[in-house]
Amino acid sequence: MNDSNFIHSGDEKKSQVQSMFDRIAGRYDFLNHFLSLGIDLYWRKQSVKTLELQNGHVLLDVATGTGDQGFSALKAASIEVVGLDFSFNMLELAKKKIDQRNLGERFQVVQGDAENLPFKDNSFDALSISYGIRNVGTISAALSEFYRVLKPGGRVSILEFSEPEGWFFGRLYRFYFDHILPKLAGVMSSKSAYTYLPESVRHFPDRSDFKALLSSEGFQYVKHRDLTFGITAIYSGVK
Repeated sequence: MNDSNFIHSGDEKKSQVQSMFDRIAGRYDFLNHFLSLGIDLYWRKQSVKTLELQNGHVLLDVATGTGDQGFSALKAASIEVVGLDFSFNMLELAKKKIDQRNLGERFQVVQGDAENLPFKDNSFDALSISYGIRNVGTISAALSEFYRVLKPGGRVSILEFSEPEGWFFGRLYRFYFDHILPKLAGVMSSKSAYTYLPESVRHFPDRSDFKALLSSEGFQYVKHRDLTFGITAIYSGVK
């Protein structure tokens, strides 16, 4: 794999992504907060609000990484979280953070594939995925699994990068993503991983097409909300 030859679909993509996140796990949290100027924490909080969590709910957080989305959700209500990720190294860091916070009874993690979830039908009250749907091999397969494991009435919240629609901010965003971000990340971690990021955003369906995908898998009341000039968006739906 080289910086300009990433795979953007299928099983080979999943292997590529798994290897990439295993490599950058140790610097992932720092880079997330540094490169986004800390705004990623606000974005995750807004995504959690979309789920309308209530006491007693069980949330599945797909592509949980080091657990930040799960920790944010645990602050919203008295719930339990199951975090799933493809990367073993990311989950090892999530486990350490869970232990440090004494949250082992409320937050469990499991290694697994978003396109083949190891859970029974109708298992979860809510499902979240933050900056992970862009990394699956087949988006429709993952969305189908999300629908399957949610209980009737369960909500899904998908947080993902998007292309700003405004001319000026769109150009500024692309310059930062394409030129500044990979160089900064290259100094501190992996240039390859942060070259993949803007390329994968460009390969991701636009807002209308992605909402159509959610609807085609059975989700109702599908909508999206842009955050921070459209740098990122929250997509939501109900089973």
